[in-house]
Amino acid sequence: MESNQEKMEQEMESWSEGDITSRCEATGSDDSDEDYVEITLDIRDDSISTTLKLEKNKPMAVLRSVVSGKLKTMVKSLSLSSRRLDRSKSGAMFALRGLRFITQNDAVGRGWDEVEKRFDELAVEGKLPKSKFGHCIGMAESSEFVNELFEALVRRRGTTSITKTELFDFWEQIAGNSFDARLRIFFDMVDKDLDGRITGEEVKEIIALSASSNQLSRIQEKVDEYAALIMEELDPDNLGYIELYNLETLLLQVPSQSNISPSSENKRALSKMLSQKLIPTKERNLVKRFVRDISYFFLENWKRIWVLTLWISICIALFTWKFLQYKRRAVFEVLGSCVSVAKGSAETLKFNMALILFPVCRNTITWLRTNSKLGSVVPFDDNINFHKVIAFGIGIGVGLHAISHLACDFPRLLHAKDVEFEAVKKFYGEERPENYWWFVKGTDGWSGVTMVILMVIAYALAQSWFRRNRANLPKTLKRLTGFNAFWYSHHLFLIVYVLLIVHGYFIYLTKEWYEKTTWMYLAVPTILYACERLIRLFRSGSKVVTILKVAVYPGNVLSLYMSKPKGFKYTSGQYIYVNCPDVSPLQWHPFSITSASGDDFLSIHIRTLGDWTSQLKCLFSKVCQPPSTSQSGLFIADRGEANNITRFPRLLIDGPYGAPAQDYRNYDVLLLVGLGIGATPLISILRDVLNNIKNQKSIEEGTSHSIHRSNTKRAYFYWVTREQGSLEWFSEVMNEVAEYDSEGIIELHNYCTSVYEEGDARSALITMLQSLHHAKNGIDIVSGTRVRTHFARPDWRCVFKHVAVNHVNQRVGVFYCGLSCIVGELKGLAQDFSRKTSTKFEFHKENF
Repeated sequence: MESNQEKMEQEMESWSEGDITSRCEATGSDDSDEDYVEITLDIRDDSISTTLKLEKNKPMAVLRSVVSGKLKTMVKSLSLSSRRLDRSKSGAMFALRGLRFITQNDAVGRGWDEVEKRFDELAVEGKLPKSKFGHCIGMAESSEFVNELFEALVRRRGTTSITKTELFDFWEQIAGNSFDARLRIFFDMVDKDLDGRITGEEVKEIIALSASSNQLSRIQEKVDEYAALIMEELDPDNLGYIELYNLETLLLQVPSQSNISPSSENKRALSKMLSQKLIPTKERNLVKRFVRDISYFFLENWKRIWVLTLWISICIALFTWKFLQYKRRAVFEVLGSCVSVAKGSAETLKFNMALILFPVCRNTITWLRTNSKLGSVVPFDDNINFHKVIAFGIGIGVGLHAISHLACDFPRLLHAKDVEFEAVKKFYGEERPENYWWFVKGTDGWSGVTMVILMVIAYALAQSWFRRNRANLPKTLKRLTGFNAFWYSHHLFLIVYVLLIVHGYFIYLTKEWYEKTTWMYLAVPTILYACERLIRLFRSGSKVVTILKVAVYPGNVLSLYMSKPKGFKYTSGQYIYVNCPDVSPLQWHPFSITSASGDDFLSIHIRTLGDWTSQLKCLFSKVCQPPSTSQSGLFIADRGEANNITRFPRLLIDGPYGAPAQDYRNYDVLLLVGLGIGATPLISILRDVLNNIKNQKSIEEGTSHSIHRSNTKRAYFYWVTREQGSLEWFSEVMNEVAEYDSEGIIELHNYCTSVYEEGDARSALITMLQSLHHAKNGIDIVSGTRVRTHFARPDWRCVFKHVAVNHVNQRVGVFYCGLSCIVGELKGLAQDFSRKTSTKFEFHKENF
């Protein structure tokens, strides 16, 4: 054993690099009971030493490999001081905060106390196995990455499990502030043979691992290409490997490449001032706070308030008028206040049954918001919400009317004395009612009961948990829910309106026809609604479109490019109804238009979420051809290139109809936020702004003389999507903006939430690859477009702050479309910035 140690000592003492010398001493005992030999490595010039404890019975080759690798790693780390980048630069300072293994988004807690507690629960005989490591440190959702992290840790120690002491040391490195410690861990994950070098094959492995951890399948398919790119950048001498300092150089340079341009001193000062203004402050005076909150509420909701106030006032006035009218009649002496309540609620019910049709007269509302100034005082965007509010009012009216009759009027009439009954005999006839059945079997009785049943069915199936199949029901009952059930049950209103007129005509206490006012309330609304439906019917029958182009994208999205019907005019942000007779001749479904008004085609993008959309996608998928290498999904370029025998499903369209996004023309500055497929109406707006840019260039070049004025001076587009494949839905638009928008009118920000945030160790290599590839080829590796993709979710406060800094004393139209999960946050930020800065944000939303 002594001779072996002497050979090792001589071998390592002879090894040096630069001005750094090393010395190795091995101490041990000839006593066979001593299982370990202790080796001390001393780097004299830097006064650094370390001690390794190795088993005596290990083969000499293993001992030499471990000790030599450790020594080389230490010396190479120290040699970085002569080659290290200037870390005082802003880009480097940003990078030093990156390469984090533990972030705020990890599922489990971050403190050592919690990690220690989980270690005690998961450890086996005082050691933590590989299978429990991810859960212990709070990274259970990244199993492949965590396994490699574990291997890197135990590889340095020559063990297969981790003790609590080792885990504590490791935790301090991954959770601490030392960038060098985190860089060393990341390097060790790649450097599997501990030789201080990373080969091309090891680069391929870590790229594949990072792509898998971030659900980036497209990158996994091009591992060889991207590994060659990294080796070309970091190994210009073709040595076949890269070292630690090469990796550090790339990491610290990445942020400087991703920055578009440095902020001016004025903008930095303004940004700092806004940050101070936006610090939440709590008003201590309760009265002042209440007055402030009320004033803000009225300022933001005054349109809704005056409409609701008017509606409630009319309902109260009608109820009071009818109540007092019956209070003065003889029947009041027999039936009391019950009859007045029943008649008062019936009057409001007739009014609301008439009013509820107006919010769903889509053509009328579209015409009013497009061709009149009423949009400045009437909240047309809330038409469906107002429809729901009226439905709630109808429910209250039905409840009061039915309870007043069943629980009060009828019992009092059944128990009335003969003398009391004389006052109402002329209404009920000579024969006195004997029981409840007498009332129910009458025309007004069975018609009323039937109406209530139909209303309850329609109201219940219209609730979101039934309409969107969210209710946890048995399979037999689940078939009776969903959009189809909602759509068909809502058409029961035809029967309800007929029964309402019948019920109003055969009421007992009113005999004169002119006093039976139900038909008077319903005449105008029903005629208007009937005309609306006739217009839709005739218009849709004449608007058969020709399919020009079909694409089926990842994420179950079907895009349809159609011919524009003659005379079909629309505004970006509007939507159309689509019918496919091959799926269902009766069902019409709304979809936002993704083409611009100036395009010579009409396009929509459909996300398959239900039965109808799934069947539609299936029909079109059958006539699509496999993609080429540069295309994704199933694709047919255009009808002319398709097989002549190909038969596309027949489509009918109806519209266009107004939507909140069409008001974008009222603003010079736009902040467009789309979530997933909710980006569709915003893409139409981008296309319109892009067409204006192209038109302006054509005018400057003298190739066009058409003048199409646009108010949009600047547009910020933020699109957040979950999957990498989703970024292909609108790749054509993204590339066109990058090509034609030389003045930077449109600012694009695409976010892929499947990728860990920038600075996370799990996405560090993806960030490096993205910067290198975009700098060399101008193409983003995540989206495949010329637009750089951001990772994780946006910091919305920073987004609003960015816009506020760039547009002082201006109005900004904020348009959001998507799920309702971030509506509250965006609306709150728009209000907060509008109150505390000179930039006024006006929020508009459209939820799917």
